[in-house]
Amino acid sequence: MSAKDIFHDAVRKGLEKEDWVITDDPLRIRSGRVDMQIDLGAERIIAAERGEEKIAVEIKSFISSSNISEFHTALGQFLNYRVALEEQQPDRVLYLAVPQGAYQTFFNLPFVQTITQRFQLSLLIYDPNNEVILTWKK
Repeated sequence: MSAKDIFHDAVRKGLEKEDWVITDDPLRIRSGRVDMQIDLGAERIIAAERGEEKIAVEIKSFISSSNISEFHTALGQFLNYRVALEEQQPDRVLYLAVPQGAYQTFFNLPFVQTITQRFQLSLLIYDPNNEVILTWKK
């Protein structure tokens, strides 16, 4: 089992504050005989006629000495998880959770914005200190 990200609990609490029910911690998925673990699975009831909203969240801290290296890892995981979810749980939307500081600096670099747009990364920006979700970007 992989180690939890340093901000795992902050993101979990932030989601719970927005009335998400954490259903999986981690969300285990198997695709093509490959086992994977996405940090969190959550759902919440929306309007009665619309049913449930389901998400999967991969949490990253971006506190290492190389943001680009951490981004490479995050991007690879995100793409793999998205394909697996499309096959196994197509009703679940995948988000990459990134801290506010990394979003404001690293994710605003033109190259990173290009990659984010080209690969259609859905981002969840969180404040690790206050344990809240600040922004959802699809």
